[in-house]
Amino acid sequence: MKKLLIVIASLLLVLAGCAPKLSSDEEVVQKGEKKKSETGIMTKNQISSNYYKTVLPYKASKSRGLVVSNIYSRYDINQLETGLMRVSQEEYSPDEYLFQEGQYLDKETLTSWLGRKSDKNKEGLNPVDNGFGDDRNPIYLAHILEQDYLKQTDKDSVSLGGVSIALAMNSVDYYQKEKYGDTFEQGISDSTLLEQGKTMAQAVLERIRKTKGLENVPVTIAIYKQGKRDAVAPGNYMAYATADGASLSNFKTIKEKNYVLPSTEANSDHKSDNDNFLNFKADIESYYPNFTGVVGRARYENGEMAELDVDIPLQFYGQAEIIGFTQYITDLVGKHLPGGADIQVNISTTDGPAALITRSPSDKAATAHIYD
Repeated sequence: MKKLLIVIASLLLVLAGCAPKLSSDEEVVQKGEKKKSETGIMTKNQISSNYYKTVLPYKASKSRGLVVSNIYSRYDINQLETGLMRVSQEEYSPDEYLFQEGQYLDKETLTSWLGRKSDKNKEGLNPVDNGFGDDRNPIYLAHILEQDYLKQTDKDSVSLGGVSIALAMNSVDYYQKEKYGDTFEQGISDSTLLEQGKTMAQAVLERIRKTKGLENVPVTIAIYKQGKRDAVAPGNYMAYATADGASLSNFKTIKEKNYVLPSTEANSDHKSDNDNFLNFKADIESYYPNFTGVVGRARYENGEMAELDVDIPLQFYGQAEIIGFTQYITDLVGKHLPGGADIQVNISTTDGPAALITRSPSDKAATAHIYD
């Protein structure tokens, strides 16, 4: 299930050291490197065709931690990372490629690129600081994310097969005219965001081609629109292009958008889904009359709901009540929520996660798991 990609990625890529040893593992080494430092495990087991296999021991990104300071919310962080994996699947099939976090662009390099261009920072991709007038140059580029895709070259070795880069662009630039002063907002239109993103994508590609080891590999660059600060729904990818050589062309439009359910915007664009969610919410409130905490985040592809993530926080209860409530919600998933989307319902209490309900488009019924 695509919606579980966030959980799976965290377990495999962040906690890789705790991964169980599977009887079907293979040793692989990266060509051109010493076997001692590159020997690892490639698991043959693949949860679904939507997931990439990985090579263990896990290698952390060279820019690890930078995303947290540059992206406003965990929702945008999740969409930025898992969305780039979705884009990458168009170029690097999970059946042929392995996933690895970025190993070429380090934190120092990216910090320089993300800064404003100036006499002290000639590498800055954001425009020069020209003050706070009506023609103020905003900060367009918020973050750069790298993902590497490895290809098995023979039984016991892999090599770099492609690189994916996400350019996270601001839809709103927040700034202060003086230290500790009021925060001001400068909106950035989609057309300007795309124009700036494509220009920066070409500049990034040219720099990547000068990086040792990346001179000739395919490079995919995707443009991501970051949501507003404090928004419950994340932003979305807008376009991507792949280059085998020195230039990017023929950007492909990505038609996806995220919504909060229920909401005025969702009611306007997808009234049927919004109404169904309202009925889902109303049935929950009939079970607990004083409860109103249901929030959904839906991702649409080409106008159709692809994923729905629902959070239901509870402030109570005993285990027996959680079991009964989870069973009731499982029935409501089948009654109200669309069958063509990946569904994930997270039930939590003040003590932490209480239950997880999931359903993929291929499932006839939802599956529930209650945590001890």
